[in-house]
Amino acid sequence: MKNTAFFKFHQESGAKMVPFAGYNMPVEYFGINEEHITVRKGVGVFDVSHMGEFWVTGPSSLKFLQYITSNDVSALYDGKIQYSCFPNGKGGIVDDLLVYRYNAEKYLLVVNAANIEKDWNWCVLNAERFGLNPGKELINASDNIAQLAVQGPLALKAMQKLTKTPVEDMEYYTFKVLDFAGINDVIFSITGYTGAGGCEIYVKNEDGPKLWKAVFEAGKEFNIKPIGLGARDTLRLEMGFCLYGNDINDDTSPIEAGLSWITKFNKNKEFIDKSLLLKQKEEGVQKKLKGFVMIDRGIPRQHYEVVNTQGELIGEVTSGTMSPMMKQGIGMAYLNEGYWKPGTEIFIRIRNKDLKAKIVDLPIYNKNV
Repeated sequence: MKNTAFFKFHQESGAKMVPFAGYNMPVEYFGINEEHITVRKGVGVFDVSHMGEFWVTGPSSLKFLQYITSNDVSALYDGKIQYSCFPNGKGGIVDDLLVYRYNAEKYLLVVNAANIEKDWNWCVLNAERFGLNPGKELINASDNIAQLAVQGPLALKAMQKLTKTPVEDMEYYTFKVLDFAGINDVIFSITGYTGAGGCEIYVKNEDGPKLWKAVFEAGKEFNIKPIGLGARDTLRLEMGFCLYGNDINDDTSPIEAGLSWITKFNKNKEFIDKSLLLKQKEEGVQKKLKGFVMIDRGIPRQHYEVVNTQGELIGEVTSGTMSPMMKQGIGMAYLNEGYWKPGTEIFIRIRNKDLKAKIVDLPIYNKNV
């Protein structure tokens, strides 16, 4: 098991540590519900150093990224970030990722922790046709980078204290490279996986301890707290954000997953699975990922069956939890056609009981609290 640059701080904070994606990671510090509410109402800090980072550089980088990702990379400008996915050549998804554009010949890809090796092999496999050399134009920097996600409505106010560069009014899905907390060349981005606002801060591993101390000192007046992966999951689920391995995988297409908005069929963009996914978009699919809220009391979990009024199987839960903000069971599920409209009544089979739920628009929390 690997340790992140912040491991000793997790230990000192009394975190419950678990193995995740090859790392010792904090799952909770003082209770998932409390940590969740801290992020929704104030400011909390996640260690997300386990995430993967790949550099793509050179004159062929744009063509390569246009081919290997589903979104239109040519729409990016310097300092802009894009959410996308790697189609797998069979209609499924290798991984979902973020694409950061530095300039026309330099990009940073941020991929999921559990998929680093898989994603790297996929990139290497497809790089050859574009003349990109692994280790030169394509570099896996995952082991060298530490990352903190500082999330919550007070996050940017606290972090502004650590840099002279204005960051409080940064647009969603943009980034800057700046001096931060006395550290040079820090990547400061606004993406977020919580829906609560905030930023992500990338530094070299050796600068990790300095960053941690500065962030917590700056956030002291806002009652800043460390937050574990448990609350990260409940926060993202309230927003209806997909989690790879649960809601999307090698057998689910971006069209089925409600990710048509990151699947661009532009004339000048040829990408893996373009024709197959275009056919799905035009002709429709048999199942779609939908959000739901429990009406009866119960907590839905991954792989629970979803049935209709007659008790017929119509789908399967991919993610589920008890929402700390709504005090209701919430989740997402792939459902057969005919059960996609908001307000539609469905039933989640929990311990041999069919408990009533209803389909809702995403995000689950904002619109239905």
